[in-house]
Amino acid sequence: MNYHMKLYHVLGLFAVLCFMKAASAMEVRVGGSSGWTVPTTFSYNEWAEKNRFQVGDSLLFVYNSDKDSVYQVTKEDYDQCNTAKPIKKHNDGHTTIRFYESGAHYFISGNYENCQKNEKMVVKVMAYRGSSNAASSSRYLSSIGGVGAFVASFLLLHIA
Repeated sequence: MNYHMKLYHVLGLFAVLCFMKAASAMEVRVGGSSGWTVPTTFSYNEWAEKNRFQVGDSLLFVYNSDKDSVYQVTKEDYDQCNTAKPIKKHNDGHTTIRFYESGAHYFISGNYENCQKNEKMVVKVMAYRGSSNAASSSRYLSSIGGVGAFVASFLLLHIA
């Protein structure tokens, strides 16, 4: 087998490993076509419970940035619709939030009145591929790319 064929095989393997990492994560638009708004015919929590989220997945919040926002908050602030001290505040109208840790994640509208009208949601995120904690989940996600780089380097060094 000549040098170029081996190189194509190495690059192909690396591409497959990268694709596996990308294909395992999903991005879900919150609220479907309605986006992030005061719900009238559904509950965000019921919607979130019907979906399975894992570390590496992300949520896309689409909303009118002139009238609304997305706050990531603690459980206590979620329960009280407290907008005074969010963990993170987003107001760009097209917010993507990626999950790096398993467990419960709490989101409310930055507009207090909207939150009172149930524009809020709890998302439960499972550890990635059966990992028991967030640290090992994050290590697993980043190691896939590292494995691909190691395999590619090893094979390139041994092609000659």
